[in-house]
Amino acid sequence: MKKNLLLAAVSLVALSATAPALAADLAARPYTKAPAMVAAVYDWSGFYIGINGGGGSADTSWNLVGFGSEGSHNSTGGTVGGQVGYRLQSGQFVFGVEGQGNWADFSGDNISGITGFRNRTRIDSFGLITGQVGYAWNNILLYAKGGAAVVSNKYDVYSTVTGANLDRADETRWGGTIGAGLEFGFAPNWTVGVEYNHIFLGDHDVTFASGAVERVKQDVDMGLVRLNYKFGGPILGRY
Repeated sequence: MKKNLLLAAVSLVALSATAPALAADLAARPYTKAPAMVAAVYDWSGFYIGINGGGGSADTSWNLVGFGSEGSHNSTGGTVGGQVGYRLQSGQFVFGVEGQGNWADFSGDNISGITGFRNRTRIDSFGLITGQVGYAWNNILLYAKGGAAVVSNKYDVYSTVTGANLDRADETRWGGTIGAGLEFGFAPNWTVGVEYNHIFLGDHDVTFASGAVERVKQDVDMGLVRLNYKFGGPILGRY
């Protein structure tokens, strides 16, 4: 019995002496680096479709060919429509193309300085085909645009006494447009923005049903609020 106790005591002493050496031979615990923080970056690239609405004013002058100026008026009113486009982002620069079509009710009139009749102009629709270039701060985009415009015009001459329609003409006019906008990505794939556009239509001869020819000069200014849905993933991870 004494012999067994002596052997156990010797074994414990030997194990205590070798424990530090065994611990030194164990592999060190691996160190795992915490993942780097990820900054959310909005990506403006992709196809989009949207709606818009707002108001506008068309400055219109009538000049009766062979007689002189009949005066001018502002045709004002509201508009609503839609747009479809594609954007490509490179760094903070954003490039795009867009087509837009709107119904409109820009209407105005004045009394002719030559005939004494009431001349009225009404824009009932327009379209824009434009290119865009912009600069993005994450989910905020500031852009400029320019391209071609097409406008549907209706012209009427009314009697100031009876209100009867005395003459009329319809036409589709082509011109140019420039504009600028500010857009904000407020949710995944959704953006909202405001936009200004100016349409240059210049001088154009319009032949009325009576055979009278008016030289009509016209420019349009309008402000729009836009809501777009962009297809594809809107957010990229950047370390």
